[in-house]
Amino acid sequence: MLIRKGFRFRLEPTEGQRSLFAIQAGCCRFIWNKALEINLRRLRDGHRIMRYGEMCNLLRFWKQTDELAFLCETHSQALQQTLKALDRAFMDAFDPERPNKRLPRFKRKGRHDAFRYPQGIKLEGSRVYLPKAGWVKLRLSRPVEGEIRNATVSRRAGHWFVSIQTEMEVPEPAHPADTAIGVDMGVVNMATLSDGSTFPGAKALKRLGRKLAREQRRLARKQKFSNNWKRQCARIARIHAKISDARMDAIHKATTAISKSHAVVCLEDLRVKDMSASARGTLDCPGRNVRAKAGLNRSILDAGWGEFRRQLEYKLSWLGGRLVLVDPKHTSQRCSACGHVDAASRTSQAAFRCTACGHCDNADVNAAKNILAAGIAAPRQGMPWKPVEGKGTGLPVKQEPEVAVTRLLPEPV
Repeated sequence: MLIRKGFRFRLEPTEGQRSLFAIQAGCCRFIWNKALEINLRRLRDGHRIMRYGEMCNLLRFWKQTDELAFLCETHSQALQQTLKALDRAFMDAFDPERPNKRLPRFKRKGRHDAFRYPQGIKLEGSRVYLPKAGWVKLRLSRPVEGEIRNATVSRRAGHWFVSIQTEMEVPEPAHPADTAIGVDMGVVNMATLSDGSTFPGAKALKRLGRKLAREQRRLARKQKFSNNWKRQCARIARIHAKISDARMDAIHKATTAISKSHAVVCLEDLRVKDMSASARGTLDCPGRNVRAKAGLNRSILDAGWGEFRRQLEYKLSWLGGRLVLVDPKHTSQRCSACGHVDAASRTSQAAFRCTACGHCDNADVNAAKNILAAGIAAPRQGMPWKPVEGKGTGLPVKQEPEVAVTRLLPEPV
């Protein structure tokens, strides 16, 4: 089994290396915008776009001119990787199988400054060798596993980071656990499991939202592009970085605990983009409860449901487990004891009382049990597992089954 992993570390470059990183990021941004402008003009004129090989030939010509001779200060392969990324972006935009297609956009200074080295990276102790920059100190927080394939240097909140991608071949893993669990995503608790355990999440945006709003109001009162304006932008960027780091830390801890404890995880196939869409409406047809919906949207995005699902998927695959996605329809309205569906059964955000059989449970735990039952009843999707007889072999029946944690056994050979 081939595993690709990314290891991200904060760099401690010298002033000269910081200046070189900024120059390389600026040159890569310049090449992206210039090649993008040419291809967009060709599309408007009815011509085909230039592919990666043609853009590389054009890059060689640009370096030979006096006007663009500054491109020689940047590592040539970093510029080539930028053109390769632009070519991939155009191919994705014209891919008929991709649902949300859009053309590449121009890059702005100070936003997502980054460049990539495809080779020539060496790691020795607490320093890394990067072409053109030489040996750079880094904060090595964990050992790097596997063979180094490439490295990406990026700037975030005033600091430079390196992301090292590695590859390694490992034997086909077998998960140490033999249980299945249902997971219900929410805004009060980021994840609620069918065995009753919960992961509250960081709620970082809610915790730092007032401070962020205050700093953004201060930014609005400053002269744009002045030194004070730039310093205030740096303060806001640091707050955004704290919010993102706290959210990712909570998600990583939750997904790691779940993936190590259960071989099969059943999760709702939520369409987060549609669920967090604005309710503002139009002038002709204005929306209702816009402010309340905006608050709900912030809570949904602050929970990081999409990232939670992405991390669960790859962590389970590394351990030999499986993620099963189920239809979210009626999971919060169905009784896990008798299977009766009624929206009135959910009396509040946290309470569930079935109007048919009177079964009482926490609303999120009841939904997680329904998700687990639906995941077990769904087609196996290649899972080498089957539920123990009498424990959640289908949808809920009249008596309450034990679906909090379902133990799984391997299929007979």
